[in-house]
Amino acid sequence: MKRVAVVGTGVAGAYLLNRLPDNVEAEAFEMRTQKNWYTVCAWGTSQPFISDMVKQAGFNFDDYVLHKGKSMVVDLGDEQVNIPLRGLVTYDKHRLTEDMLKGKKVHWGAQIKEADGNFQGFDTVVDATGLQRSLLPKIQDDLVIPSLEYQVKSKEIPYDDFVIRPYPGLTGYWWWFPLGDGMGHVGAGDLRGRYRFELDEFVKKYHCEVVRKIGRPVRVTPPKFAEPFFEGKVTGVGESIGTVYPMLGEGIIPSMQCVNLFVDHLGDNEGYRRAVLDHFAVYSKVYEFIKAKVEDRFSLMRMWPTLLSIFLYMRGNERRYGMETRLSDFYKIVTRL
Repeated sequence: MKRVAVVGTGVAGAYLLNRLPDNVEAEAFEMRTQKNWYTVCAWGTSQPFISDMVKQAGFNFDDYVLHKGKSMVVDLGDEQVNIPLRGLVTYDKHRLTEDMLKGKKVHWGAQIKEADGNFQGFDTVVDATGLQRSLLPKIQDDLVIPSLEYQVKSKEIPYDDFVIRPYPGLTGYWWWFPLGDGMGHVGAGDLRGRYRFELDEFVKKYHCEVVRKIGRPVRVTPPKFAEPFFEGKVTGVGESIGTVYPMLGEGIIPSMQCVNLFVDHLGDNEGYRRAVLDHFAVYSKVYEFIKAKVEDRFSLMRMWPTLLSIFLYMRGNERRYGMETRLSDFYKIVTRL
């Protein structure tokens, strides 16, 4: 029987434990203690798309939905764009991930920095450590966006649906993701750190009870620039190899998609590598666009073919992103900021 060690119990690691075939024996290794373990990010995803993947792991996604969105406001400063939603929801990501770990063999508090000597008897070691990428070589010129998020509760918050406010130069954005019953996630990520006092001002203005604070950078370097995906018996999945959609900083569904590619090519590293690069190819285009904006070298004329391909990708994957994609909205967002 093949033995697989999964290092990291976030979305990618927990999902993988439930997707490996029956002839594989798996054990998970998590650096945090079970008491201190908690999943991060704003818990937003597309219900129609993720439901099928969660079902493959043996769970009913509907049981975890907290808020069903109808419209998302994109605040451009002097104008607000209202984007109709087509299945974007918030869900209890922590509880679902926790449920995925139940009944699995998890070594809590396992501080593992390298694979050599730690995994005797395992055929494959999976690096699902996300941003840390603990077991694979460091990514050259890695682009990570500092972010901070508060889970808050208040009856005075004026928003009843999703709100995002991109920062000039597309260096990041501020967000409000409702969780229901007066609760939500307010957070921001920005390469230049301009959000540092905004969250505290929000808490003070709306008299929020802060339930939890989470500071965590997000990797937006795409798979194309995050190689190698494997070294020795170690193979990366999820954010450890760059599967975060750079435009939105969203990695829940991409991490699960990456896990499925890994399972489909179990034992075939090169086949897995090709599948990842092909599936996430558009992420490289988005990354190049964002880099051009951040570095102040964006030219609409020069980058229009790239932008058009990104728009067509989003338009063709509305079910995947849970929102309607209109050319007029897309044009405003990418050119005004």
